Amino acid sequence: MNSEQFEKLRTGKGFVAALDQSGGSTPKALHLYGIEESAYTGDEEMFALMHAMRARIITSPSFNGDRILAAILFENTMDRQIEGRDTAAYLWDVKHVVPILKVDKGLVDEADGVQLMKPMPGLDALLERARDKGIFGTKMRSVVKLANGAGVNAIVDQQFEIGSQILGAGLVPILEPEVDIKSPEKAAAEQLLKAAILAGLDQLPDDQSVMLKLTLPDTDDFYTELVKHPRVLRVVALSGGYTRDEANARLARNHGVVASFSRALTEGLSAQQTGDEFDAALDESIASIFAASIT
Repeated sequence: MNSEQFEKLRTGKGFVAALDQSGGSTPKALHLYGIEESAYTGDEEMFALMHAMRARIITSPSFNGDRILAAILFENTMDRQIEGRDTAAYLWDVKHVVPILKVDKGLVDEADGVQLMKPMPGLDALLERARDKGIFGTKMRSVVKLANGAGVNAIVDQQFEIGSQILGAGLVPILEPEVDIKSPEKAAAEQLLKAAILAGLDQLPDDQSVMLKLTLPDTDDFYTELVKHPRVLRVVALSGGYTRDEANARLARNHGVVASFSRALTEGLSAQQTGDEFDAALDESIASIFAASIT
């Protein structure tokens, strides 16, 4: 594990850029960027266009380690290059941004008010490859829809179980048990989730740390115990469907939590913009998210 990267995530000012849309969400991300499905044929062309968008973001002068702590990548992005370097190496060596890899394979159907992660039979091999490419940590997402105690406990148990496997491979996991912002039981689900996470953290050895990626809570500063927990390297927040303005406003009220926005980060960026227009729009986005993240 890279101690400089660990320290940057522990104490640095800034936020995490989530650039990890995978196969299912890529067409929507490209559509929002101004590229319609009629512009490409098949996955290879789609992923090439998506990589071009991500490379445009990462190489922008607005995007650097002064305001961005880390970037979460999709496996396809990790396997590609930017300006002749592997993406992870470019992020750290050129931009001083810590590279993180999304490792989950999507969600199973809802049961007990939650969606667990699909099995990951190739995870050990992927973690080894990621480590060889200079990846610092991982991210994996599951979703809580309702305040069902059995379901929430199953979500958290799965996150910590796979998190232990990732820690064993020498990487730092981001556990992401997202609470759906449209849940009719959002606040109650967050109560159950926090209790289950605290119980899971107390089982971790003293020499292990995880990061947490959580939905912005209904009660401000609700996750302060997690922010201050000695086993938690950082608590980051997903935008979850909120607009950037709404996500930033909620984030600023949750002290010690920093952003890990995906769609809210790229809101307003377009393939049709000139280089100057694109850089200005991205700079405005990064500046607003950074300001909300340092409260």
